[in-house]
Amino acid sequence: MQLSIILLLLLVLYIILTSESKREAVKVIVYAGAIALFIRTFFFQPFTIPSGSMIPTLLIGDFIFVSQYKYGYSKHSLPFSLPVINGRIFWKYPKRGDVVVFKTPNDNKTDYVKTLIGLPGDKIQVKDGRLYINNTIVKRNNNFEYNFLSELDYIETLPNGKKHIIRELKGDNSSSDNTIIYTVPENNFFLMGDNRDNSIDSRVLNYVGFVPFENLVGKAEII
Repeated sequence: MQLSIILLLLLVLYIILTSESKREAVKVIVYAGAIALFIRTFFFQPFTIPSGSMIPTLLIGDFIFVSQYKYGYSKHSLPFSLPVINGRIFWKYPKRGDVVVFKTPNDNKTDYVKTLIGLPGDKIQVKDGRLYINNTIVKRNNNFEYNFLSELDYIETLPNGKKHIIRELKGDNSSSDNTIIYTVPENNFFLMGDNRDNSIDSRVLNYVGFVPFENLVGKAEII
């Protein structure tokens, strides 16, 4: 949202500096603002990545466009999450493996981006650093091209065949490497960072936990 405002302000400044008439400038600014708001609400919203929780999929400082229409619209599709939409309209279910921007349930304001791992009804667990979905271990292969002194990259294949790269610290001794079994409630989703040992995500129940469908902003489409 902050990035959208900055881009709009830059556009306004450019129009003012290049316009020959103040009246004409105001008219163009109003039109430009309306068009920008329409695109931001119904089509695409820009975001920047502030943390490393999605490394190696998304890097700090990456600029992404998120499609607002992929999953339908909720109040979080609107500027400032204006409460004029009840629930979700024109909805389509996201798919496992989608990279999703959502509002954290903790405050319904903070934007997070994670990979969708669990669908409603799924049982999710991490044991010894390995992901289990519905009591079945998720297949992964070592990505030998990108192994480091303290980290390993793997190509993980989710049950629907979607492949993505995850990063793990060597050793499986952290709390995020051994979790309880999470049963995803109806109309909620379970999301995890691809940087598995450096991500606050649905494994942290008192901050992120299960994410209601209403809190999904959209799917990350373009980096």
